[in-house]
Amino acid sequence: MSYLVLKPGMVLSHSIDDYPEGIVVPVDKPYRWTSADVIRKVKWMAVKHFGKKNLKVGHAGTLDPLATGVLLVCIGKATKLAEEFQKAPKQYLAGVTFGATTASYDLEKDVDTRYPLDGVSEEALRRVLPGFIGEQEQVAPLFSAKSVDGVRVYELARKRYKAGLPVEEPGLLQASHITIYDLMLEAFGKSVSSDELEGKIHVAAMPAGLPQADILVDCSKGTYIRALARDLGEALGSGAFLHSLRRTKNGGFAVEDALSIEDVNYCLKRD
Repeated sequence: MSYLVLKPGMVLSHSIDDYPEGIVVPVDKPYRWTSADVIRKVKWMAVKHFGKKNLKVGHAGTLDPLATGVLLVCIGKATKLAEEFQKAPKQYLAGVTFGATTASYDLEKDVDTRYPLDGVSEEALRRVLPGFIGEQEQVAPLFSAKSVDGVRVYELARKRYKAGLPVEEPGLLQASHITIYDLMLEAFGKSVSSDELEGKIHVAAMPAGLPQADILVDCSKGTYIRALARDLGEALGSGAFLHSLRRTKNGGFAVEDALSIEDVNYCLKRD
């Protein structure tokens, strides 16, 4: 018997034994929630629903707090499959802003440097995208969960940032082998400023009038889309950062089939 994939509208029994291979919950992670936040919330609901305090709950591959989309949550014996799910190909819709950089390569930190836009255009971007497809070596952002001598590099990056020091430290991180299977330019235009975006939560300010692109990325495990944004900016003789990120696929799970936290609550509601 295979694991159960939770779908919107399902109501589960109150015995975890009725799901001997466990349960996989494709969650659409909310903006500004950490992956750990999602696990804590789903575990709290699952423990109440099944009445089992030592219930195992885990996820298959983290998402940054400023990203949304498919986060696979595994319950019960399905937690044994987490590593297998993490190895699966991923797809993201990446929003990239050109002409500026931030220390974190996304909007977690404010813009620190502005760059010329002479080489930035839709045509130029279309020309360089094919060069990023295939197997390659990629250096992760220092604001990441990579470890150096047992220390998470984001801890080092935050200390340097708070001290007003350059976050980048060449040679600190070794490049990782990744594969980008496909890149597709979905849209190209100019940004509006944070003040012009009503009702949207911002962590850092969004500069106005800079070129932006929406790029669909099919890639392997371990690919940092923030690092891809950085490299695309450099390829155009400019700078770039990620202003939005949505994981649209994780292996065989698509965001269209993912559940909101409210959906999960309904499926695990008590009688």
